[in-house]
Amino acid sequence: MDVTWKKSANFLLVDDQAYNISLLDRILRRAGFSNIHATTDPKQLNDLFDEVKPDLILLDLHMPEMDGFEALKLLKSRVHEGNYLPILVLTADVTQEAKKEALHLGAHDFLTKPLDKTEVVLRINNLLKTRFYHLQLQNHNQRLEQQVQERMLELEQAKMEILQLLGRTSEFRDDQTGQHTQRVGRMAKEIADALGLPFKEVRLIERATPLHDLGKIGIPDDILLKPGRFTPEEFEHMKTHTTIGASILEGSLFPVLQLARTIALSHHEKWDGTGYPQGLKGEEIPLAGRIVAIADFYDALTHERPYKQAWSQEEALTEILKQRGIHFDPKVVDAFISTLKKNNNSE
Repeated sequence: MDVTWKKSANFLLVDDQAYNISLLDRILRRAGFSNIHATTDPKQLNDLFDEVKPDLILLDLHMPEMDGFEALKLLKSRVHEGNYLPILVLTADVTQEAKKEALHLGAHDFLTKPLDKTEVVLRINNLLKTRFYHLQLQNHNQRLEQQVQERMLELEQAKMEILQLLGRTSEFRDDQTGQHTQRVGRMAKEIADALGLPFKEVRLIERATPLHDLGKIGIPDDILLKPGRFTPEEFEHMKTHTTIGASILEGSLFPVLQLARTIALSHHEKWDGTGYPQGLKGEEIPLAGRIVAIADFYDALTHERPYKQAWSQEEALTEILKQRGIHFDPKVVDAFISTLKKNNNSE
């Protein structure tokens, strides 16, 4: 045990007899201890506990108004579970019943009156040694926990960075800024929030959405970057970016990548069942896919691409309203409109 810590340990003495307090004070000071706090009024125990923050409590068992058993009950409620705070009971009552009751209420050891100076110091040293090692272990565990939290944060940051890089990879050839994927992710988050989804689900959608077009990396440039309408054959080839993306994301154990796969596969499905690749209809389409369908559609319309000019917000909104109940889930359209209004009002 560290000698410096031992000598700086805080003592709290509670005994209604001033003589006993004085005797214990002398014994402790001769043993090299100096941080000694005492009271003859047990009703002050609660306040003194907060003030002193004791490392060891010496408590008389038989006192008027509040006896040692009541004091032990009070201390038991104040000492946090898992924290070791030694309580040394002072008593002339050595009956087994009194000892069992005191131990049950949190006492750790006993000193029988009249007090023996050598025994007092030995028992105090033993209890302080246990207290010291407990605090050492507690501090060590806290440091380990902090390190674990730091590593978890680093892993989470690394995971998010990888997701962002994957999202940028999918857009690199027709949007080298990678901003499309991030804008769609933010819009999907806002729509999900407007739908009243739980925060955890909203956050997951925001993180997974930027991977919705990951399958574009499997589409040849002469199709992906074509400045004009696709031929039927080219469009069929373009459609495969949904299944390519789902295939790339297949088999992940991470919820965010599992959801990303769902979104990649379903964000071109249509409410009336005429979408692709599976021709799902209505609520057969996963909700995340229905949300991203609008976010992706709106962002694609309102930003310039190699094959098209950017539409105005009003033109895009008119088209989305026209597609309400056809291409898009009506309730998701309503959530999108409320989000758009909210964003416009905040500008």
